[in-house]
Amino acid sequence: MTSAAQFRFERAPSMPGSDATSRVVLGGLRGLIHRLWDVEATGLEHVPLNGPAIICPNHLSFCDSVFVPAVLPRRTWAIGKAEYMDSWKTKHLFPAMGMIPVDRSGGSKSMVALDAAAEVLDAGHLFLMYPEGTRSRSGNLHKGRTGAARLAMRCGAPIIPVGHSGTLEVQPPDQFKMTTGKKVTVNFGAPIHAADFGNPADPRVHRRMIDAVMFEIAKLSGQTYVNTYAGAKAEASDDVGTRPTAPDQTITVAPTRPAGRPKAMSPLIDLSNGGPSKTTAPTPPTRPRRLEGSAGD
Repeated sequence: MTSAAQFRFERAPSMPGSDATSRVVLGGLRGLIHRLWDVEATGLEHVPLNGPAIICPNHLSFCDSVFVPAVLPRRTWAIGKAEYMDSWKTKHLFPAMGMIPVDRSGGSKSMVALDAAAEVLDAGHLFLMYPEGTRSRSGNLHKGRTGAARLAMRCGAPIIPVGHSGTLEVQPPDQFKMTTGKKVTVNFGAPIHAADFGNPADPRVHRRMIDAVMFEIAKLSGQTYVNTYAGAKAEASDDVGTRPTAPDQTITVAPTRPAGRPKAMSPLIDLSNGGPSKTTAPTPPTRPRRLEGSAGD
């Protein structure tokens, strides 16, 4: 497993989930994937070792939620569909690992999940969110929902685009068993900062930012981008009036980070004999009262 051997566990007793359960499960998971799969992680230097960031991967398989957290150098929280709370296999473990259930019907029910996600980011932690909102059944990369961009602008947290491949071969749709011995590659891209996209009060800015994120994910994953939402519905109510553009194919580099941002630190326990090169992430500014829209995943 390349570039992902070191890991530091963040205690967060006030956040969703269980510190004890998360530490045991994450430790076992990291060792397990190293033995059962050929996993390569690149670009981990882009993931801040301190402070908040939103991890935004493509979504092809259920096991995406195994491999991406397992190669990160830090603990992460995530949004997951509320249906996981209906199954005996997931209703206890997933919340203990920090999953925040979201009702994907939208409206005020989705806002509860976004508010909880903002609390995690404001406390200086990583938060994982699939911008497509659900798994792609076509294998293509679909249009992103704006929830991650809204969170980034609300909390002052950068978005780290992630493009992975191989998870579909490990666990195709509707297959419970994960096939061992397969190669999985997880590529992390450069941070994308909300401040580089304009006035956060303008809903068109949310769309421009998430389109830029999706373009970077397409480059990292090698997928073909299609300008439709994943899932049964072609469009979503949260983006009505803010759907004018697909990712601009002339983009060649990720937006640069403005200078002068303050640093944030979060309490860490070092579970290894060392760690990746230290980086810092911005301290989130004071959060506006609420977001408009839905969570997406």
